[in-house]
Amino acid sequence: MRPILAPMRWPVRAYATVPHSRLGPTLSLEHFLQRARVLSFYRHILRSTRRIANPTTRAETRQFARDEFERHRRVTDPGHIRYLLSTGKTEWESMERYIDGL
Repeated sequence: MRPILAPMRWPVRAYATVPHSRLGPTLSLEHFLQRARVLSFYRHILRSTRRIANPTTRAETRQFARDEFERHRRVTDPGHIRYLLSTGKTEWESMERYIDGL
């Protein structure tokens, strides 16, 4: 008599049924573009601070910019993001004029 073999079962791939993505929610096109503009502006600020001669002032300026961006990190309304980006650029332009005068 031959032994009865149990049917072979393939492991279930859990990641195929996970309801939430590890990457977070999908961004709308407008939100994606605004995010790219904000990141570009942040990099511009960091590059511009290289012109500050005093290392303490440079570090404080970078830390201030980082704190401001972190404070508004969870803003999701595209209109509010546009407003923050516009006011941030205006403030940074006035700061750049001051830096160039040093």
